[in-house]
Amino acid sequence: MFDPKVYIKRRDLLKKQVSSGLILLLGHEDSPMNYAANAYHFRQDSSFLYFFGLDTPGLAGVINVDEKKDILFGNDIDIEDIIWMGYLPTVKDRAEDVGVKQTASLNDLAGILQEALAKGRPVHFLPPYRPETLLKLEKLLGVKPEEAKAKASTALVRAVVAQRSLKTEDEIAEIETALKTTYKMYITAMHMAQPGIWEKDIAGRVDGLAIADGGATAFPTILTKNGQILHNHAHGNLLKKGDLLVVDAGAESPLHYAADITRTIPVGGKFTAKQKEVYEIVLAAQETAIKAIKPGLKFREIHLATARVIANGMKDLGLMKGDVEEALLQGAHALFFPHGLGHMLGLDVHDMENLGENHVGYDDTVQRSKQFGLAYLRLAKELKPGFVLTVEPGIYFIPALIDKWKKEGKFTDFIAYDKLAGYRDFGGIRIEDDVLVTKEGYKVLGRPIPKKPAKIQEHVEI
Repeated sequence: MFDPKVYIKRRDLLKKQVSSGLILLLGHEDSPMNYAANAYHFRQDSSFLYFFGLDTPGLAGVINVDEKKDILFGNDIDIEDIIWMGYLPTVKDRAEDVGVKQTASLNDLAGILQEALAKGRPVHFLPPYRPETLLKLEKLLGVKPEEAKAKASTALVRAVVAQRSLKTEDEIAEIETALKTTYKMYITAMHMAQPGIWEKDIAGRVDGLAIADGGATAFPTILTKNGQILHNHAHGNLLKKGDLLVVDAGAESPLHYAADITRTIPVGGKFTAKQKEVYEIVLAAQETAIKAIKPGLKFREIHLATARVIANGMKDLGLMKGDVEEALLQGAHALFFPHGLGHMLGLDVHDMENLGENHVGYDDTVQRSKQFGLAYLRLAKELKPGFVLTVEPGIYFIPALIDKWKKEGKFTDFIAYDKLAGYRDFGGIRIEDDVLVTKEGYKVLGRPIPKKPAKIQEHVEI
């Protein structure tokens, strides 16, 4: 964990941003895979980690805004816990590690919260996303599970988003740590991307590297020759010459900060002429987007500039036609680029998404579009120094979507449907890097992972 002063500073800032009452931050419990004693690998709630830093189950934190004090709630372990799980310091000792002076038993939590409510003091909590958290809120505050999300504190959500969005040097260093491991994951994937290799063999090696470096994967690895399926977690295909292998993966640092990288690798090392044409369009789009990043510019504008590169490229290939600007305005390009350009990155791979994308990626100056494709843009608002975000354009040939639009007669002035028959089995291409917004512009984080065709070929052929 970080120095105790880091957590004290974070909580003190939160007290200033939330006007009054108690702030309740619930930690996670172990989550059973199939029975209570066989749990999934524990992952702490990210906001609890951010403000209280402790990476063990069975904890809760209360920040008393009016009295300017913090309390950590938890129960000390007994001999049975020690036998099965090993020794753990007392709650008091752990509280000192994160700068908290007052501790109490979990049994005392409900009473303190109910006393505050009886006095008319608000109890702020974040939107719950785990079933056990819903049940805790019902027990502690009397909030029915179906009402919990609506009754979450907007003031607290906005305060947490404002603080967590701006990454400190310590946090950026953690993301860089995750990227060091991620670099090794990708070089390994490139070396292994050969005809006759199973996707699962590469996925197993890639995920194992994350564990070997003392962390984990930040999200389930996407590694597939069916790259037209955006979130494809299946690894059951045997690779053959001519396949494109899309790998979207990232390690998580020991303090749970995420990396998120995508590369598209030609199996055997060489793109076909058709694949290289499409790949170069995606690469040009990504480079255009990264170079445009700077404070004060809305990310939505960068997304649209990226879409323009893709649309022009597809027109050059004869797959789009007509006026490119009008095609962009109507959203015809989304047949090939149906998702947003990127998202915030931090303690979550889609940072703070549980708090609500519209709070994280939008504000009063930019509203979410209802247009297909653009509606999926997770980050649209003005960029600020300290934001860390992903830049991940792609081009995909999704047969079901092509057939649907063609049947409906959509965008016939812009889509050359007669030319798409030769691309139905193409798959998809995506390229992604993690970028810090600086005072001057941008910095691509991590050791460069090959993405130029010639450099990828060098690593695949080793």
